[in-house]
Amino acid sequence: MSVFANPATRPPLNPSLYSLDGDELAFFQEQTGIQDPAELKAHILNVQAKAYEIYGYPCIKRFAFTKLKISRLPAYKRALQLLQEWDDAILLDIGVAVVGNDIRKAAADGWPVKNLIASDLQQGFWDYGHELFRSTPTTFPVQFIAGDAFDPAIIAPRAPFTTAPDAPTPALATLDSLTLLQGHIAAIHASSFFHLFNEERQHTLAERLATLLAPRPGSMIFGLHGGRSEKGYHTEVVSGANVSMFCHSPETWKELWHGVFGAGVVRIEATLLDVEREGIVKQIMVWSVTRI
Repeated sequence: MSVFANPATRPPLNPSLYSLDGDELAFFQEQTGIQDPAELKAHILNVQAKAYEIYGYPCIKRFAFTKLKISRLPAYKRALQLLQEWDDAILLDIGVAVVGNDIRKAAADGWPVKNLIASDLQQGFWDYGHELFRSTPTTFPVQFIAGDAFDPAIIAPRAPFTTAPDAPTPALATLDSLTLLQGHIAAIHASSFFHLFNEERQHTLAERLATLLAPRPGSMIFGLHGGRSEKGYHTEVVSGANVSMFCHSPETWKELWHGVFGAGVVRIEATLLDVEREGIVKQIMVWSVTRI
């Protein structure tokens, strides 16, 4: 059992890590309707504790779900431009950063809710997102697909589309898997997701997501996750146990995606950033894969 899955070994929550900058505070005040900062903090801490019981992801402990990650990615502005260039451009948020804060930010920035879809392994995280943002499936009717991205019933294996699918784009509210969206999605956001898996599984995940992307110039997959200047495992000690995470370098990340799509099909950008988390400097890779 993972150190993060076992309640006896997962690191305890630390409320002192809570910190919202001005934009984040304004976003959560607007989205929750809670204006008092102390009341808002108590509300967020309450939902954090519940989500941490599902699985003790480090991103929950460090309040990553309160950060406006998607809007601070360089590719996000280009994704928003697709709204002006495409009819009914679809955005998928996969591995929803626990409570779906990124897809809610996209909705707040003007992406039509009817063209948003989210997916994660755990339905409970999405449900706690409704609790956090004081919404319901009626007031925030984004379709959510609970399931494993590696499950063929969720995303069927196939090659990426090179021409438009014959089938029309289905109504998102009718879906219980992502397979019917293969070849239809304009933008896929996948942050803090790939680094949960080993090298082989990361390659498989890239293959699955590639099938979803529409074969049109400008369609993209983008996000951020752990990286290294040379690919390999990043290891640290958590609750007395060694925890390892496989990280690509920018160069091997580009090689992976060129292998998935083929030469000359996509433009890949990948940059390493140094970030400090709880006194430890780590490398994060910010990336995008765009059809050309």
